[in-house]
Amino acid sequence: MSTDWLRGAVIYQIYPRSFCDSNGDGIGDLKGAIEKLDHIAKLGCDAVWLSPFFRSPMKDYGYDVSDYRDVDPLFGALADADALIARAHALGLKVIIDQVWSHSSDQHPWFAESRASRENPRHDWYVWADAKPDGSPPNNWQAMFGGCAWSWDSRRRQYFLHNFLPEQPDLNVRNPAVQDALLDIARFWLERGVDGFRLDVVNFFIQDALLRDNPPLALKRPAARPHQFQRHLYDRTQPETLGFVARLRALLDQYGAMAVGEIEDEEPLKVQRDYTDGPNRLHTAYSFFLLRTRAMLPAVIKDAMAQWEGAKGWPSWSLSNHDVVRFPTRLADNDPQRTKLMMALLLALRGTAFLYQGDELGLPHAEVPFERLRDPEAIAFWPSGIGRDGARTPMPWLQAAPVAGFTQASDAWLPLDPRHRAMAVDAQEGVAGSMLEFTRAMIALRRSSQALREGHFVALDAAGPLLAFERVADGERMLCLFNLSPDPASLDVSEGVARFAIGDAALAGGRVQLGGYSALFVAR
Repeated sequence: MSTDWLRGAVIYQIYPRSFCDSNGDGIGDLKGAIEKLDHIAKLGCDAVWLSPFFRSPMKDYGYDVSDYRDVDPLFGALADADALIARAHALGLKVIIDQVWSHSSDQHPWFAESRASRENPRHDWYVWADAKPDGSPPNNWQAMFGGCAWSWDSRRRQYFLHNFLPEQPDLNVRNPAVQDALLDIARFWLERGVDGFRLDVVNFFIQDALLRDNPPLALKRPAARPHQFQRHLYDRTQPETLGFVARLRALLDQYGAMAVGEIEDEEPLKVQRDYTDGPNRLHTAYSFFLLRTRAMLPAVIKDAMAQWEGAKGWPSWSLSNHDVVRFPTRLADNDPQRTKLMMALLLALRGTAFLYQGDELGLPHAEVPFERLRDPEAIAFWPSGIGRDGARTPMPWLQAAPVAGFTQASDAWLPLDPRHRAMAVDAQEGVAGSMLEFTRAMIALRRSSQALREGHFVALDAAGPLLAFERVADGERMLCLFNLSPDPASLDVSEGVARFAIGDAALAGGRVQLGGYSALFVAR
């Protein structure tokens, strides 16, 4: 058993609620996901990552888990999870599942016991603290979803920590007994055949033992959210977390399984490196460095790659997921040509690439009216904020079908954006120049090239908005040229054969001509 497959892999994220509904209740489920695994295999992906499908009150739509060992009835049953793993493996796809271990639901039996008293066996399984003498919270930490990160509990007459919703109390992962329980959960799913885990906000697992105040962050203007006023020195990214990561890695190695960590930090690339730096760390990690980028400039990519030079670990990159504005809107102004350019750039980078469902169709970020919002973060920060529901609307499969073939119901849990209907899978299937066929071709190029899969990244000098780099592996060099502006550009090259062009790009007489928002891959 080996995790070598991870290097250069393309992993497809399924958000189960919105992928495919098999029973007509307007909510996607595991049987629906099974039906569509062929689509992912045909794309050329190596693995699927499934967002949470565990039992949950759904206050944060599955990221508030009340039973880590069972499937929520909305999504099916344990037998459906087993069937999905088996079907994916039959198609040559690895299966990665979310594990949400920084916090649980307040409906989890562990929390019910922990809050009952200060003496019970699980009294310290969550982060509890006394009030200050004046009754105020223990420190100044702020929750990601707004407001104080502490809530009062009248049973224990103490505050409990929640980095997100009050219904998502933070587990005390500093406690060895909690670590043992989490490793038992990992073992449960590894025994069922999963190939790895995506660890939600992995650097939030442990907080400062002294619960010190976070210092203020120097701001040129007021931040959009209270937690953005602080430097998060004490409520995340504590060194003790790496001790638990080492324990998890030892378990994963027994099964030949992998883990990818989600990093949310002020120094995202540094923390990515720290969490993947050696055989007792995570196999890979991704951050929001590219997920929140608003303009793709050559300096952005070169800076990201430079910070990984000499690293022992392996990076991962994504342009979209269930928490951010979809990349065609954020990075390409919903322009089809620029969308293809961004997809090609993602798949040219050194590291593992994550695609979010609908990326292969070029879906723009959906418009969801206030009265249809479901995401607590979107509601709390409306009308500004990320608007995560816009990334979670139904996947369009059939252009002419009700709700674009996502469900047999008359409506879905979130509304279908009318623009997405014309971009359905069947509308793009086999259509030359479509985003779907382009994505397949680009993944095929990556799979066919050792340099693109796992070669070194070598930045090259180029003028203005032209991004130039080589991917270099034993016996192979791939020159990657991206014109990130609407204006034509050119570059002299000493040798090479054009392998793949995006837009108006060509190589002739040792000179590359690049039209606006075009790219060219040159084998050398």
